[in-house]
Amino acid sequence: MKAITTLVNKVLIATAIFLTSTINGNAQQTTILTNATIIDGTGKPPQPNMAMIIEDGRIEKITRGKIAVPDGAVQVDMTGKYLMPQLISCHSHVGNVRDTVASSANYTRANVLRQLKQYEDYGVGAILSMGTEQPLGISIREDSRAGLIPGATLYSAIFGFGVKGAMPPEAAGFSAIYRPGTPEEAAHDVDELATWHPDVVKIWVDNYYGQFQTSMKEEVYTAIIREAHKRGIRVAAHVYHLADARKLVAAGLDIIAHSIRDGEIDDALIEEMKAKHVAYIPTLSLDDFATAYLDDPAWLNDPFFRNSLEPGVYRMITSPAYKEKLRKSPVTPQEKEALRYALINLRKLYKAGILVAMGTDSGATPIRAQGFSEHLELELMVQAGLTPLEAIKVATFNSARLLRIDADRGTLEPGRRASFLVLDKDPSVDVRNTRTLSAVWSDGVKVSDGPLSINKTTATR
Repeated sequence: MKAITTLVNKVLIATAIFLTSTINGNAQQTTILTNATIIDGTGKPPQPNMAMIIEDGRIEKITRGKIAVPDGAVQVDMTGKYLMPQLISCHSHVGNVRDTVASSANYTRANVLRQLKQYEDYGVGAILSMGTEQPLGISIREDSRAGLIPGATLYSAIFGFGVKGAMPPEAAGFSAIYRPGTPEEAAHDVDELATWHPDVVKIWVDNYYGQFQTSMKEEVYTAIIREAHKRGIRVAAHVYHLADARKLVAAGLDIIAHSIRDGEIDDALIEEMKAKHVAYIPTLSLDDFATAYLDDPAWLNDPFFRNSLEPGVYRMITSPAYKEKLRKSPVTPQEKEALRYALINLRKLYKAGILVAMGTDSGATPIRAQGFSEHLELELMVQAGLTPLEAIKVATFNSARLLRIDADRGTLEPGRRASFLVLDKDPSVDVRNTRTLSAVWSDGVKVSDGPLSINKTTATR
């Protein structure tokens, strides 16, 4: 990985003084939103007829009483509107997809910034990009975290850990990946990665439905987990098999970054996960997208979905050739069964009190649309057995907890950042009403009129 180290250093030097001011001009501004129904992200029922007082980008007060309006304050009437925290995705990817192709050649600053803005337009305020950056991504993450660029805030595992000739496939754009073959190589690579302060370490531990002959050796991922923990960094695993999940949890894994999908999770593993505080990101929409286009899903022609697609993807997924390819794929039956187990296991883990956070794997392939995937994930969580308010809590408060940003984000409470969605219908009645998104606010400023305002020609996408 010496070449990556050299590239990273060049990129960081070149961009160190690129941006010098923040995007949002909200300093010393008081804004009062009146007559709103607030869904605060804690799981509490909606609070109607509320006023939210915002000062300098943060929530100062939420009240139903009379308000003394200070001179110069901006008042916005939210009658008929529902406010909820911005969504947070703890498993996403940026930069590698453009049009119908996933490739490392697509990873440019412009492409990453475009996709972060699309997440924001869909009400996603922060994402954890799971280990597929190019060296340029390190400086983008720093600019994003400093508030120097618009769009969802970027957190990142930077460069993940995979297997030579196997997962994740280089042909799909996953080129800047550590692929250690021994525990000693793994320890060296973790030591190098730690210099760039990843938010988590990402490992791929499966053989992709048996399509690769090899998967990560137990001694290698054990070394990665051990060395990451020495440096205070949590480890998240791309996992599929129940047997792998058992071994990973025993080895000290912190985050299961996909559903367990080849069987029903047992009580013994659930108890071990609870004892070790292992978090779970189900990525249900990944499994749904794998086969959804065999039959036209209900949302196929909804502009809320269509506007999330890269050019050419709609034509691809609706073509007879694509549908026939899915029908003939030997893994299609397995992918359908995977979603069934994913729904069962999410319900069991959530009811057991495991920390479940929202993630979708959006942006890893062209068919997993950035922004729409996160709203579909809410619907699938409800399908699994969560209530709409529980699903919203998973996608806001729980996800902020996993990213350790819950002092700032994830709920609408005094002291938190005034970053929220404005909806036209009540998502606590039907979680699909998050798709009635008419505005997005970040740090007390409206930053988007929602995805239907995106300038795209949906009819030809």
